[in-house]
Amino acid sequence: MTFAPAEWPRKLRSQEWYGGTSRDNIYHRGWLKNQGYPHDLFDGRPVIGIMNTWSDLTPCNGHLRDLAEKVKAGIWEAGGFPLEVPVFSASENTFRPTAMMYRNLAAMAVEETMRNQPIDGAVLLVGCDKTTPSLMMGAASTDIPSIVVTGGPMLNGWFRGERLGSGTALWQMSEDIKAGKMTQDEFLEAEQAMSRSSGTCNTMGTASTMASMAEALGMALSGNAAIPAVDARRRVMAQLSGRRIVQMVKDDLKPSDILTKEAFENAIRTNGAVGGSTNAVVHILALAGRVGVDLTLDDWDRLGRDVPTIVNLMPSGKYLMEEFFYAGGLPVVLKRLGEAGILNKDALTVSGGPVWDEVKDAVNWNEDVILPAERALAASGGIAVLRGNLAPDGAVLKPSAASPALMKHRGRAVVFEDIDDYKARINDDALDIDASCIMVMKNCGPKGYPGMSEVGNMGLPPKVLREGITDMVRISDARMSGTAYGTVVLHTAPEAAVGGPLAVVRSGDMIELDVPGRRLHLDISDEELAQRLAEWTSRVEVPGSGYARMYHEHVEGADTGADFDFLKGCRGNEVPRDSH
Repeated sequence: MTFAPAEWPRKLRSQEWYGGTSRDNIYHRGWLKNQGYPHDLFDGRPVIGIMNTWSDLTPCNGHLRDLAEKVKAGIWEAGGFPLEVPVFSASENTFRPTAMMYRNLAAMAVEETMRNQPIDGAVLLVGCDKTTPSLMMGAASTDIPSIVVTGGPMLNGWFRGERLGSGTALWQMSEDIKAGKMTQDEFLEAEQAMSRSSGTCNTMGTASTMASMAEALGMALSGNAAIPAVDARRRVMAQLSGRRIVQMVKDDLKPSDILTKEAFENAIRTNGAVGGSTNAVVHILALAGRVGVDLTLDDWDRLGRDVPTIVNLMPSGKYLMEEFFYAGGLPVVLKRLGEAGILNKDALTVSGGPVWDEVKDAVNWNEDVILPAERALAASGGIAVLRGNLAPDGAVLKPSAASPALMKHRGRAVVFEDIDDYKARINDDALDIDASCIMVMKNCGPKGYPGMSEVGNMGLPPKVLREGITDMVRISDARMSGTAYGTVVLHTAPEAAVGGPLAVVRSGDMIELDVPGRRLHLDISDEELAQRLAEWTSRVEVPGSGYARMYHEHVEGADTGADFDFLKGCRGNEVPRDSH
């Protein structure tokens, strides 16, 4: 069905460009007609921008141009006018120094693209880790009706009869090489089996986590998160989302209507239930900041602490996203949360109705993939937020991926001043380290790396791996890949580069980790700590110019989402003044 202009309750944004007979209207409309669009497409129907993060250098999103065609079909069917718009695409596996450094740049670019071009609604076509939060952040800052469509995960990887999880297998096999358990030729053979279809990581890494967050927040249609990239139902989801965004524009259903405190609470609890990535913490905090929702690290600990991890996926469990989809996907998880009384059932979604209406009839088709609560991977699966004199502003740990025996541990610090120091010394058998030690790495936070790279899951020293040890406590101000595992303390704030206590830890200091007690303590006196901090000087070089300089000057700490200080809050979608 198509909508005549008279049916719309208000003048659409796009009509500021395309509606009327003025010189400026003809200027905007006439040039677009060089693509062969007939005049009646400009008659007041909604213009939908498909914000496409496709790029050959973002392999997880390499199929999104094809998926965009299905989105367009849905928009056409509903009476909209689809226009595909390429937007900044930061690939986790190609961008240096780290894709996280460019999340804020991407969000800024998307925001300006949405505000300053003639669109009434947006389909956010995303996949690889940072594209999902960055586009949601941009959409939240403009508050134009928007819906998320993710590209979906890859099919399972298989190697010699065993599942290969994206990233997870890479970290495990690289450790096996150092331990002498695997040959280089075997590693290369496994490489061919790791990524056998289009799509994002097939583990519950950051891409799958953020797809789950988008659905739990209500920004994507129910069932979107888990459909494999190459499954025909992914294309159906894209087409249905194209149809839906047209009605959202008519109803003026905006991100601010959906991204409420209740929606964020649902997302945090969902993250605990699925064993989601610690990266979700910085992304969700940043997104909340864009819509003015008061969300803190303490909310992450409070809301997720008693949520059991029931999704049996790598890196915490056994299976991969393909099985999660076949078992019923995220709707089953949300239904479980609702039945447990910890889902805000009335939270609005892009469907136009409450989340509970979307999930109440979901069926679990495999209770070994989506587990009963009594068989949960972790009884307390949410993100643990640690505080103490080593992390006054907080640090995070993922209990479902950690070793139970190390959740309370006191050990001698072995300190690496930065990632280069770590790389130079970790393989030296003369390194004074054993399995009881705590590995500490500094200067890898937002300002320190720069960009807060995924280096927090430091590989263990070969001398320890050869003893059969597979986990040690590791502490840093860095991030960790959502596909990684281990007893890893991350996002320590304030970071070392700005003079946080992490900056003055010395090899030989004793550190106490108490996850149940939410404590991270450097065992020196307050006086000694104060003296060390007074004598500290930064070793981080400030970039001289360009985006890196802007990033260094304006990025906030991990504890508030590592967004830019000048990007907090919604700046709205008021149509800018015409220049013609």
